[in-house]
Amino acid sequence: MGRKGVCCCCAALRPRYKRLVDNIFPEDPKDGLVKADMEKLTFYAVSAPEKLDRIGAYLAERLSRDVIRHRYGYVLIAMEALDQLLMACHSQSIKPFVESFLHMVAKLLESGEPKLQVLGTNSFVKFANIEEDTPSYHRRYDFFVSRFSAMCHSCDHDPETQTEIRIAGIRGIQGVVRKTVNDELRATIWEPQHMDKIVPSLLFNMQKIDDIDSRVGPPSSPTGGEKEENPAVLAENCFRELLGRATYGNMNNAVRPVFAIKCICVFGMCTRKAAIPNRHLDHHRLWDPNEFAVSCFKIIMYSIQAQYSHHVIQEILGHLDVRKRDSPRVRAGIIQVLLEAVAIAAKGSIGPTVLEVFNTLLKHLRISVDFELGDRRSSAGSATFSTSSKESDERIVQNAIIQTIGFFGSNLPDYQRSEIMMFIMGKVPVFGATSQSLDTSHLGDLGTRRIQIMLLRSLLMVTSGYKATTITNALPPPFLDPLLSPSLMEDSELRQLVLEILHNLIDRHDNRAKLRGIRIIPDVSDLKIKRDKISRQDVSFMKKHGQQLYRHIYLGCKEEDNVQKNFELLFTSLALTTIELANEEVVIDLIRLAIALQDIAIINEDNLPMFNRCGVMALVAAYLNFLSQMIAVPAFCQHVSKVIETRSLEASYFLPETIFKDKCNCL
Repeated sequence: MGRKGVCCCCAALRPRYKRLVDNIFPEDPKDGLVKADMEKLTFYAVSAPEKLDRIGAYLAERLSRDVIRHRYGYVLIAMEALDQLLMACHSQSIKPFVESFLHMVAKLLESGEPKLQVLGTNSFVKFANIEEDTPSYHRRYDFFVSRFSAMCHSCDHDPETQTEIRIAGIRGIQGVVRKTVNDELRATIWEPQHMDKIVPSLLFNMQKIDDIDSRVGPPSSPTGGEKEENPAVLAENCFRELLGRATYGNMNNAVRPVFAIKCICVFGMCTRKAAIPNRHLDHHRLWDPNEFAVSCFKIIMYSIQAQYSHHVIQEILGHLDVRKRDSPRVRAGIIQVLLEAVAIAAKGSIGPTVLEVFNTLLKHLRISVDFELGDRRSSAGSATFSTSSKESDERIVQNAIIQTIGFFGSNLPDYQRSEIMMFIMGKVPVFGATSQSLDTSHLGDLGTRRIQIMLLRSLLMVTSGYKATTITNALPPPFLDPLLSPSLMEDSELRQLVLEILHNLIDRHDNRAKLRGIRIIPDVSDLKIKRDKISRQDVSFMKKHGQQLYRHIYLGCKEEDNVQKNFELLFTSLALTTIELANEEVVIDLIRLAIALQDIAIINEDNLPMFNRCGVMALVAAYLNFLSQMIAVPAFCQHVSKVIETRSLEASYFLPETIFKDKCNCL
């Protein structure tokens, strides 16, 4: 009896907060938290907030002891009590209590028991959702970033446990992001050492999703069950939230880990040795094939704030420079990702990177052509399958670059597009060009021609859909002179590209589709051609540069390597000039040009092949038939119609329907 009385006396002498804490624990942990006593403890904590730190320290002591002794039932009760105290208390004195709480959460996360790790994560997430009255200037979450990142890579032998731990890790990262972003010390989470752990952990789980196409659009709203049970969906949502909170100063830190991350070390253990895959685009060769890379950057572009899109584009360009010596398919994969990013950024703000994008892409176009020709030279005389395959891969790179340039340029406003047109044209190697053009001296004639074709194809895509108010704005002398340079007339394909570019810039009323194909048009009025009155600026342009255009068409008709497409494009050029730029003086000049073209075929001073002579005659017939109906001079129309009728009876090979249908008829 005496000993029992002594124990009762000692218990009565214990501090009240300890007695209140002890009372919430039942004799049998299966009975759960004693709610009545928990209410007393909560009331005491709210009434005497200065005791919160002692309550937290004592709970932490009990929890640590129970974890060591594997008394997990009491651990659950202790964490439930902590959660309730956190939710109930919002005072200045909660800061020391939070430190005890975080210490206990860390104890649970460090344990090897999955249930305790999940329990600690759940408590941390609840804490992350609490808005504290005052910011904490000394609290850091480095341990939690590392631990939650490690949990995201769980490789537990039990699939259900593995999924449960990974979900807990992702939710923990989400909690850290929300907590630190809302704090005054929000910059700490964006430090590279944290992003290098958070981003790869999310990407690793995102790769596990089966349907990649389901993630490429703007953020969706998954159901609650799907969000909780699927680590991939949860990781994607967390990744979107992280990027959505990124600002100007930390956007690069958030995006850069997507490309290449160093091996993550957590608690002194290398994640690779610990069977934690570091799945990133470089280290795990995800550029070829690049489905995941494309979907990943679509998520990034849709998640970030529109005004920061240029940061992502700059990072992709920088990475393309870093990987410029890699295989063609890797470079093509990066360029395709850039195309997808540009496609999304073009709907908003692209920022100050316009010229940088084009300059980088044109540089890589030259590098690709250099690689292609270098491989061809090294394998001269021994054409192997691998070499031809590599050349084909380089063509894939070049086509991807052209497609990206074209898409980017066609989505720019007109004032920027005109600058880009000048920029690209300045890079085309032509005779007498400035030093700004791409250096092709080491590529030889074949390399120079390849560069010319690639740049003109890029320019063709950029000019597509461009509508200038005046032809002077579309074809300023610094652009027109190199475009019509003799250096770009030495090849049939080059001449075709130049003419198509001219069509894009001259055709301001979308009449080109109506003129497609060289033919004798019975009634031009059926085409319903759209045209406006010729402006003074256009008249002035033709006075200054009309002869330059006529000369280009004239010389283009004299080339021996012309094919049907060349004649079709020449006909369209003459017709568009008539529609868009012809006043009475220009009409007279065009008639003189047509007669001069006919003399080329009749006199034949250049010894052209018969097909070319017949082609020129057919071109003149088709154009004069079109022109006569456009100007509507009865005598002229009758004369042209009579000549065409006579030819159809006696020399049908001088008409386009015959010569371009069967070339052999004129031989």
